[in-house]
Amino acid sequence: MSSALLNTTSATAHAASLEVYLLGMVELDAAIALQERLVYEISGRADRQGVLLLCEHPPVISMGREASRSQILADPHDLEACEMDVRWVARGGGAFVHAPGQLAVYLILPLDRLDCGLMSFRESVEVAIAETCRDVMMTVKRTSDSPGVWCRGGQLASFGAAVKNWVSYHGAFLNVSPDHSFLSMVESSPVGERMTSLEAQLKRPIPMHRIRESVIQNISRSFSYERFHVYTGHPLLKRTTRKVCQHA
Repeated sequence: MSSALLNTTSATAHAASLEVYLLGMVELDAAIALQERLVYEISGRADRQGVLLLCEHPPVISMGREASRSQILADPHDLEACEMDVRWVARGGGAFVHAPGQLAVYLILPLDRLDCGLMSFRESVEVAIAETCRDVMMTVKRTSDSPGVWCRGGQLASFGAAVKNWVSYHGAFLNVSPDHSFLSMVESSPVGERMTSLEAQLKRPIPMHRIRESVIQNISRSFSYERFHVYTGHPLLKRTTRKVCQHA
């Protein structure tokens, strides 16, 4: 086989791959800025290549397009005491609380080139998250009415996405082992349910690296990516530093 053909085959395989970036602890604003840059890059391509960002966030509340201030249950004094900022973001969904121990799953995918509609995108993400929960022996369910993943003890994962030029961004947030004092700061959906975590329900430590590995495998399977490449960090990510409150 000629070297030119080998190079073409390699380029085609890479173009059909899922590029996975493990970012560690990242400020919400920095993660959103990186996603917006990647949306621009993916929308300019002509292949199926997608990007998966996995990270955790310092304590922050994000407010989606369906959010209202009434969903924030903590009073302003408590938010100030734990340095909890509130950010309005351009995604679907309501108010989500983020904290260390919660895995953010951000997907930047060319939905048109994947032949994936908006409802199919949500279903594929939720199925992947549900399979990850089952990989650690957690019984879960999802419904067409309420975005997210649920167990008998409450809501384990939230879903809120956005699409620009048929490229997705934002995604899902899986509670692995966050402090529950943070989870109680916002109202879950539907009203009356409570937020919970894998660690709280299984009553044993759940290593974050195991969840990340499972998410990568299940997301790749859900969106029919035969190959994925995993990187630590991203050269375009602009990091900032600040004190992180571990308990509300």
